[in-house]
Order: sequence, then C-alpha cells, then structure tokens
Amino acid sequence: MTPSTSARIKCALVFILFMVFSIGPIPIASSIGLYVSLFRPRWFKTLVDTLYADLDDRSR
Repeated sequence: MTPSTSARIKCALVFILFMVFSIGPIPIASSIGLYVSLFRPRWFKTLVDTLYADLDDRSR
C-alpha cells in the first residue's frame, strides 16, 4: 500500500467518525469532505487552484 493510499484511508475514517458524531441535523460539510477525500473530484482541485491562485503572483 502506498503512503498516499494510506493517508486517504485515514482521512476517510476520520470523516466517517465526524459524520457519526455530527451535532447538526444534516451533516453536509462532513459528507462533502468524505466525497472529496475518496474520489478527489476535479472541481475541488479547480476550487483550490482558484482560491490560491493569487499566492503564486505574490511569491514572484
């Protein structure tokens, strides 16, 4: 098992625990977090790139 697979499994387990012990009536944030950690959707990478795009300009 590669280290990245191990880390993804650990993240998934943590998100499952968060979902089980959620205080709110609808655990939207934890459900999205589990989806992102398991399936690594392209929209999330695009979102992160968009959020941090200005940091590349500042570091130059």
